[in-house]
Amino acid sequence: MTDINEVNEDENVDVAEKQYSSANSEKCWRNLVGFWLLGLCNNYPYVIMLSAAFDLLHSDYHEDPNPSNSSCPRNDSMCNSVSTGAILLADIIPSLLIKVVAPFIAINTHARVMIAVTLCAMSFIITSFSVSHWMTFLGVICAALSSGLGEVTFLSYSSFFDKNVVSTWASGTGGAGVIGALSYASLKAFFDTRPTLQIMLVMPVITALTFWILIRHPQSKRLNCRELCRCSAEAKPILEGEIDMATKEYVRKPSSYTLKEKISLTKPLLKYMLPLGLVYFAEYFINQGLMELLYFKNASNWLCHKVQYRWYQVDYQVGVLISRSSVNILKVNKLWILPILQFINVIFLLFNVYYAFLPNIWIVFAIIFYEGLLGGCSYVNTFYKITVEVAEKDREFSMGVASVGDSVGIALAGIVSLPVHEVLCKLPAYM
Repeated sequence: MTDINEVNEDENVDVAEKQYSSANSEKCWRNLVGFWLLGLCNNYPYVIMLSAAFDLLHSDYHEDPNPSNSSCPRNDSMCNSVSTGAILLADIIPSLLIKVVAPFIAINTHARVMIAVTLCAMSFIITSFSVSHWMTFLGVICAALSSGLGEVTFLSYSSFFDKNVVSTWASGTGGAGVIGALSYASLKAFFDTRPTLQIMLVMPVITALTFWILIRHPQSKRLNCRELCRCSAEAKPILEGEIDMATKEYVRKPSSYTLKEKISLTKPLLKYMLPLGLVYFAEYFINQGLMELLYFKNASNWLCHKVQYRWYQVDYQVGVLISRSSVNILKVNKLWILPILQFINVIFLLFNVYYAFLPNIWIVFAIIFYEGLLGGCSYVNTFYKITVEVAEKDREFSMGVASVGDSVGIALAGIVSLPVHEVLCKLPAYM
């Protein structure tokens, strides 16, 4: 009789294990797809504002309610009165501030996502109805706050899932670059700036559906299969942490860390943050300080100045997408190599802006594509190394803090690009 009971118990356990395996498989693909979509939607408004920077700063955006955007103007000026670096600063400084503050403030994840979704919608509404530069910048700031809050929230939240969601998140952010830049450049061939931005209100809706419907949210740390079969309820949070049922260890939540503990955890992250910040400083100095001046008149019969800038952005984002999706194929252990290579790009393109020695636009397209490859490679390898090298109990906090590294680099690039733009626009070639 005992043997029969044991056999029945084993059969029940086997059935439960198969059911759990099937449910876990569904949960896995839903989370992988979900984090890809979250990466896409989170970075989309940020990319759109940078792709539209040249148009948003152009005078006819505010003066003519129905400008002809599909054709090139007869007098295609080389320099806007304000550098696109100004849009970059409005797009990154609020994001940087919220990334610095968010890991140190305990706010419910679902509340953070709701705020990010609302800010994203506001960014497109305000910018599309803008009647002045200050209103445009307000819309860009909302986009920055949305993307910054979303990045620190979703990266921190990813620590509760399988580590592969980091690579799908990174791939999604790369996809945001390509889809955002390509959709803007394509829609602008048919629509004015305003309706183009209004069409993009679909993105915050997709974010909400992905986070609250598609993703399977963890209610506790993973339970092994036999424990799941025999337990009537999942482990419940205890005080400011929870029990990891696999190791029987108490795991603290980041909100329970003291300020001193958070500072001590931040110091070891500098080896990840400094290379990432330098790579992003270099590439965004190119994108917002030099890109609008990489103008080829011999290509203006099919790509005028505005259109050249838009397709440079698409080209760059394609490189980012490919490299951010490559961490499972190619891993870079020595992160310091990447900023060195990126600064070589800066020096080369800066000399070209000054001396105009490159013969055609296709060489610049190739360099910008390579620039995007380096930037995306730095981003995904940095966060992948953190998931592998940082202790699991500190990973959520570390992921959120490390995301500050690229934002600092981008903010500094925006600051530096403004005076550089002024100096370069005074050269005879750009007058």
